Amino acid sequence: MSIQEVKVDGLCVDVRFLVMGPLRNNVYLVSDGSAAMVVDPSGHADVIMDRLEGAKVEAIVLTHSHWDHTGAAAELRELAGAPVIASAEDAPYVEDPREGDTSHVGNPCKVDRTVASGDIVQVGGMQWKVLETPGHSSGSICLFCIPQFGNHPEGCPVLLSGDTLFAGTTGRTDFERGSEADMAASMKRLAMLPDDTVVLPGHNALTTIGAERSTFARFGWEPDGH
Repeated sequence: MSIQEVKVDGLCVDVRFLVMGPLRNNVYLVSDGSAAMVVDPSGHADVIMDRLEGAKVEAIVLTHSHWDHTGAAAELRELAGAPVIASAEDAPYVEDPREGDTSHVGNPCKVDRTVASGDIVQVGGMQWKVLETPGHSSGSICLFCIPQFGNHPEGCPVLLSGDTLFAGTTGRTDFERGSEADMAASMKRLAMLPDDTVVLPGHNALTTIGAERSTFARFGWEPDGH
């Protein structure tokens, strides 16, 4: 089992991520110095708990229902005693994974709270705003935090983007509940975020909103609309 751990500096909150699983998912451990949340636990719940180093987990957030982002959610929920949060649209697929959602059927996990655009996920002193960003799945969400609500007010804003936005591209839209039209609308929504927002995607390298202007432009975003 090869698991890479990366610490991200310069953000408004403390962020480390573990690269793990057959699809090399980024599993995010986000903290304000005491309280923590885990985003998209793909597997190895025991390893995740160990890498948290005693921080109290107050939330387990799933950006969407695909198996590689939810594989350890149920076990982690039991180990950490923390609620699982997902969108109302994707929650049924987390609780009852179905064939056709992707090429694999995931592990079922109870969802304790469903969220929609504008909702706030409070973890310690952090406030994460939920943005509904369908396209990769019909219930994909991103989470956005500004320095005012982080423990490092001098740091950059943060977007946890799941499989919606990657460095130089977007998530696939050819799964059963994917939609190119929905993805285009989601890109226009994310294009309104500040350029210095650091994007933490579900796979591969980190990026920023400013660096993705060309990605947004492919979906019709124009600079005068920013």
